[in-house]
Amino acid sequence: MRVTHIERLDLNLLIPLVALLEERNVSRAAGRVHLSQPAMSRTLRRLRETFHDELLVRGPSGYRLTPCAERLRQQLAVLLPQIADLFPREEFSPGKATESFQLTGTDYAASVIGETLFRDVMQRSPNSRLHYRSWHEGVFDDLHRGAVDLAFFGSEPPASLRAEPLFTEEFVCVMDREHAPADRTAFDLAGYLRAVHVVVDISQGRQGVVDESLRRAGVERTVGLTVPYHYAALRAVAGTALVATLPKRLLHAGAGAGTGTSGPRAALHVVPAPDVVGTMTYLMLWHPRLDNDPAQRWLRQQARAAVRDSTS
Repeated sequence: MRVTHIERLDLNLLIPLVALLEERNVSRAAGRVHLSQPAMSRTLRRLRETFHDELLVRGPSGYRLTPCAERLRQQLAVLLPQIADLFPREEFSPGKATESFQLTGTDYAASVIGETLFRDVMQRSPNSRLHYRSWHEGVFDDLHRGAVDLAFFGSEPPASLRAEPLFTEEFVCVMDREHAPADRTAFDLAGYLRAVHVVVDISQGRQGVVDESLRRAGVERTVGLTVPYHYAALRAVAGTALVATLPKRLLHAGAGAGTGTSGPRAALHVVPAPDVVGTMTYLMLWHPRLDNDPAQRWLRQQARAAVRDSTS
């Protein structure tokens, strides 16, 4: 882009442009940058005029990026952090801040960490906004290009990302009480492999640490059901012979499991997972460019405090 082109560009359009290119949806992009949908539609028209390109074109399954838009998306992922570094860093004042924090993780993280984290952030920074999205295959790419600020993860991440351990988690096997042997207090590996399992699909049909541990031991379990969420696996065992291998803290989290003698937990039989299933070091991940950002440092501190509260 030549100098004359730069003079024509309103730099205030860059943030909405990034939202449009990443969301590929006018409504979601508008919500992400706190604009109304009509205002975002007007912004898109201005951007199309500025770049002499449609940028987003409708397809059978929604908007698609033009080649020009795809090139802009890649370039802005590098340029925006560099532009931000041109300005002196300010102290972060949570009570006055209007941040938009992008987080991601599984429903396990949302239950074990999120309940306290979401409440604390909204109480201490009421004008900021949190967007928590479900875990998916492209999360690491999202962290690299700035679409996600903070992710919660239980396996080995790429070396290019910052990874801070939050806690160590054990696994338990959950069964329907009526289908579990009355005297079973533990699962040996042979019994575990004879069972039919419900698997939480975290990545490519596998359940992170659980299946990685089994693979290292040279064994594989029999899968009868695959679900996208930990709580779906927990509930799926009811009335069946299925076994769910789940993080222990999930059973003590407030949402969904029930704690009373007449609730869902009363129908479950829980025993430790076999020794071959290792423990999980649960991490929070972020990109190194966010190391010294005051708002991001504050967010990470809230996550650490949420973990302390949930384990105290």
